[in-house]
Amino acid sequence: MPNFELAERVASLPPYLFAAIDKAKSEVASQGIDIISLGIGDPDMPTPDFIIDALYEAAKKPANHQYPSYVGMMRFREAVAAWYAERFGVQGLDPKTEVITLIGSKEGIGHFPWAFINPGDMALVCSPCYPVYATAVRFAGGTVEYLPLLDENDFLPDLDAIDEATWKRAKMIFVNYPGNPTAATANLDFYSKLIAKAKATDTIVVSDLAYSEIYYDAAQKPPSILEVPGAKDVAIEFHSLSKTYNMTGWRMAMAVGNAQLVQGLGKIKENVDSGAFNAIQEAGIAAMEKGEPYVEKARAIYKERRDVTCEALAAAGIEHRVPEASVFVWAKVPGKKSSAEFVTDLLKTTGVVVTPGSGFGSSGEGYFRISLTVDTERLKEAVSRISQL
Repeated sequence: MPNFELAERVASLPPYLFAAIDKAKSEVASQGIDIISLGIGDPDMPTPDFIIDALYEAAKKPANHQYPSYVGMMRFREAVAAWYAERFGVQGLDPKTEVITLIGSKEGIGHFPWAFINPGDMALVCSPCYPVYATAVRFAGGTVEYLPLLDENDFLPDLDAIDEATWKRAKMIFVNYPGNPTAATANLDFYSKLIAKAKATDTIVVSDLAYSEIYYDAAQKPPSILEVPGAKDVAIEFHSLSKTYNMTGWRMAMAVGNAQLVQGLGKIKENVDSGAFNAIQEAGIAAMEKGEPYVEKARAIYKERRDVTCEALAAAGIEHRVPEASVFVWAKVPGKKSSAEFVTDLLKTTGVVVTPGSGFGSSGEGYFRISLTVDTERLKEAVSRISQL
């Protein structure tokens, strides 16, 4: 039998964080231990019925059974532009040139660097972070410099600590607020400063806004970076229907912003995929147009879960931040164990699955992430088990 060696870009990859967690979870479950999985941020609530009904009706249309557009249905892109105008006050997004449909935001983020990173180009990545940012840059032949996100800076990058030479070398910078895994939020003052820096140095800003609709104070809704005047000169923003409407398995998302950046991503998609199923796009339109009452109910459920979890962590003496948004709680590892040691011991001893902070980058060492995607009673039980370790 021949020995087929993986390409270096694949062979050099560390195990994908969540795949490794799934493997460990299966091994412990096979021993008969009751598993409470707070690892992956996959909503446990079902997709609302009206979205499923919209898919059903759309799937019956013969026209939807053919190849879709690479960049998405015009009606879906128009709905995205209208949603951005209503939710964020971002007016005038051109559905033809400034909006593109994605097969999930992971797909878009993973493909975007291919359009603009040449071998040897450098990208700035705020860390701890969603691992796909750095992996996508490296797949495109680029290099990564990490910007540490620290508790004392509210998990925002210190933009002033980046010297001018680094700014000028950086082809792009990735930011993610509300953040995964930290659950930190950013305001328009931060975005304004970031946009000013990026415009001065011709740096592309890649904003991941996937968790913007899971917030806990209506007076502090997370903003879009595109609310900043001039942001569209340098920024592209990725958003998803996954967490907002409990549609993770549907793979439906969008990117909006600078036309050159959006169309560059479109060029990649023309060559590597055949677009999103039109019937799912029609269901996505229904979600954006009619989904807010359902999202309000989901926010109330997540708020209750957040409060129960944070109260239990506080009672157990585990340091953490009370999140203002997202479906995560970012907590400090108690004692002197590393993140990986703590998470491994926790799983083997108690059956509770959480994510090690180090899995999101070296700046995440000393922390672990709890996902609020199980019901309240299971969360109480999980934190009770954590406190006993």
